[in-house]
Amino acid sequence: MSKKQLALVLKFGVSAVLIWYLLSYKVDLDAAKARLLEVDFNMVLVAAALLLLQAAVCAMRWGAVLDAIRAPLGFIRALKIFLIGSFFNQALPSSVGGDAVRVYKAYHGGLSLSGAVNGVMLERAATVVVIVPLVAAFMPIFLGRVDDQAGAWIISTLIPFALAAIGGLALLMVLDRLPERLMRWRVIRGLSYLATDTRRLFLAPRHAAKALGWAAIGHANVALAILVLARGLGIDVAWIDCLVLMPLVLLVTTVPVSIGGWGVREGAMVFAFGLIGVSEHSAFALSFLFGLLVIAVSLPGGLIWLLSGEKRSDVLKESEALSGEPGAGG
Repeated sequence: MSKKQLALVLKFGVSAVLIWYLLSYKVDLDAAKARLLEVDFNMVLVAAALLLLQAAVCAMRWGAVLDAIRAPLGFIRALKIFLIGSFFNQALPSSVGGDAVRVYKAYHGGLSLSGAVNGVMLERAATVVVIVPLVAAFMPIFLGRVDDQAGAWIISTLIPFALAAIGGLALLMVLDRLPERLMRWRVIRGLSYLATDTRRLFLAPRHAAKALGWAAIGHANVALAILVLARGLGIDVAWIDCLVLMPLVLLVTTVPVSIGGWGVREGAMVFAFGLIGVSEHSAFALSFLFGLLVIAVSLPGGLIWLLSGEKRSDVLKESEALSGEPGAGG
């Protein structure tokens, strides 16, 4: 068994173990099934529409980053590539994620290798960095809705995350200050290009505001989709609850230790929404339904990819090769 196959097996194992644990020790499965069977399908359709809209928001965010680093791609092309990446992330488990496929498609779409790699990396960075001001802005309202224990947990989570985000961003910006003798190595040159692009994005107010603005809109839209699904399941939550909790849940979900975030997302939502009084079975049902919808709305990306005529093996092989050289020049 190759290392890539082993990694894939381990991810499946993590997802399976986490879901087994939740269903065995935390969640009343019959109650969760009852919630799901009574769902209002009109609300599900509204949530699906919001998640389809999310792809356009993400394409705008990615486009704003690419414009900042002087590697424009165009909205339609960015949207198509983002949808294909989402399909590989959700509906086609592999050792190569959707971000690697985005790098491959953007590179073959005419971007330099550094532009393709750095554009995806910095788009992800903008999505993470904006969580700090977004959650902090609504924290005073949220704290008035929860008990002291829940408020203390959110604050204790946000402060170290804020420090890590600021520190990480600062580190990215100075990677081109490494000793000149190291620049003969391609990976070091790639890091210097990444540092330059990071400054172009985050130290230019116009570009930073645009990228972070679209990132904030994306988080707000996902929170709205979760709110709609919750209402469809008869779960009593407010949009402010979803807006504060979901960015943190999704942040945990992006850690690449499971298949499509399954298991990790359910555990995070059971814990996070439990802070506002949502029962374990209700939070699990909400997360499960959200996961199914994410897969469903990723399917158009699969259709776009199939119509492109590319072979799956070629996409995965070249995506892996390109993603293995972050920030490489070209």
